[in-house]
Amino acid sequence: MAGGGAAAPPPKQDELIPHPVKDQLPGVSYCITSPPPWPEAILLGFQHYIVMLGTTVLIPSFLAPQMGGGKANILFTEKGSMIQTLQFVAGLNTLAQILLGTRLPAVIGGSYTYIPATLSIVLAGRYSEILEPVERFKRIMRGIQGAMIVASTLQIVIGFSGLWRNVTRFMSPLSTVPLVALSGFGLYELGFPLVAKCVEIGLPQLILLVIFSQCLPHLMKGGKHVFTRFAVLFSVILVWIYAHLLTIGGAYKNAAPTTQLSCRTDRAGIISVAPWIRVPYPFQWGAPTFHAGEAFAMMATSFVTLVESTGAFIAVSRYASATPMPHSVLSRGVGWQGLGILFSGIFGTGNGSSVSIENAGLLGLTRVGSRRVVQVSAVFMIFFSVLGKFGAVFASIPAPIVAALYCILFAYVGVGGLGFLQFCNMNAFRTKFILAFSIFMGLSIPQYFNEYRSVKGYGPIHSSAKWFNDMINVPFSSEPFVAGVLALILDVTLPPKDGTTRKDRGMHWWDRFQSYKTDTRSEEFYSLPCNLNKFFPSV
Repeated sequence: MAGGGAAAPPPKQDELIPHPVKDQLPGVSYCITSPPPWPEAILLGFQHYIVMLGTTVLIPSFLAPQMGGGKANILFTEKGSMIQTLQFVAGLNTLAQILLGTRLPAVIGGSYTYIPATLSIVLAGRYSEILEPVERFKRIMRGIQGAMIVASTLQIVIGFSGLWRNVTRFMSPLSTVPLVALSGFGLYELGFPLVAKCVEIGLPQLILLVIFSQCLPHLMKGGKHVFTRFAVLFSVILVWIYAHLLTIGGAYKNAAPTTQLSCRTDRAGIISVAPWIRVPYPFQWGAPTFHAGEAFAMMATSFVTLVESTGAFIAVSRYASATPMPHSVLSRGVGWQGLGILFSGIFGTGNGSSVSIENAGLLGLTRVGSRRVVQVSAVFMIFFSVLGKFGAVFASIPAPIVAALYCILFAYVGVGGLGFLQFCNMNAFRTKFILAFSIFMGLSIPQYFNEYRSVKGYGPIHSSAKWFNDMINVPFSSEPFVAGVLALILDVTLPPKDGTTRKDRGMHWWDRFQSYKTDTRSEEFYSLPCNLNKFFPSV
């Protein structure tokens, strides 16, 4: 040997063995059926409530001024009622999903995907002649309610009929990767771009969250799980106090209005107008109105959220350390999500329902996938939606703080999708092509549609029928929808079709989870309580 040195010792045998495949994620402190102690469950549930407030506040804050003809100051009361209603319905839908749907610890809240179709209703010509802001708001809300009620039938029928069960039978770990990965990574626009709107608040929140969740637990000799599980609460409280000190200290006294709106803690306009007690009730804005074209556009949006929620359900099951869902369970969950959209239409939230991506990521950050924790969070949603003043205090958290949470929580969902690569043969060129092409196009096609809209003010499909435009533009603007559908089509249709390809796709790992009866763990995780299984058969 050159240099006369001794030869390097051969590697040990265990060093040559790759990491074993795990059909359940190890390292989870409390899985779906193992609840933490009640005090800890209450704090963790409150943390889930804080996280879901981001979407619950941002969507009404964007839509309400548009629905009032741009009269933002006049519509603080309506915006507050809209936020309360969205919280209330989210609590009901979350409890329904946990008890009767997939029985996963999934929060069912608002969805940004519904915004384009909702804006088409807001900008409809028949409302332009209504000059009084509050009356205009109510009339538009009733139009949104009618479209939501009709759109809910799509997921109800597809889910409870078992049709979605038959579609998902074709899914494999290979086609699951792009769908779940882009369910998280595809929301990058809601991350650092919003943090940068007030970087002196957003960046400290992001840094503190990383320190509390990743660094301090390894430096602590005892009680390290406290920082792992409650990093969101600790960091949000500290940065919120810091932001309030900047506000009362006059740091933004002469700042631009947009900067003040993002940075100040007293610009939400919710607390002062929120009632002390208000119970949202069905048809509180009046009788819904129906328009055929808008209903079709909302149905197309509902189908997009169905696909997105499928990816989110899979991520939730992974971080809850559950086994892959039987197809019937997933179909049942879609049916109950459809009922959630129906509730959204009946109560008048102004937005449809889907699985909360940020709360799915929080399961990974805390390593707690307990069903009880999310049940507690649903109780908080209902409680604080009724006690308006108290809920408004938490809802006034500045948006950059929420966006900093998104940077980590959305990333956790995305990497949860990449975890399914362990079931696939990454040395097969067929596998490489499907993954590469579907993920790249899943990012590229929506980017084209979104850039076109930002420049032109409308999507590439532009005709006099706005509802038809939305039926095409909305699906192709969704990263997980494009990537998931494309991966499924390629995975099912591309040759060759033999036993080796089936193993390359990872299907042999999921065979025993086709139904309840083939693996005892599936029945433990997903079986309905009492005798409700007779209403939702597993096969």
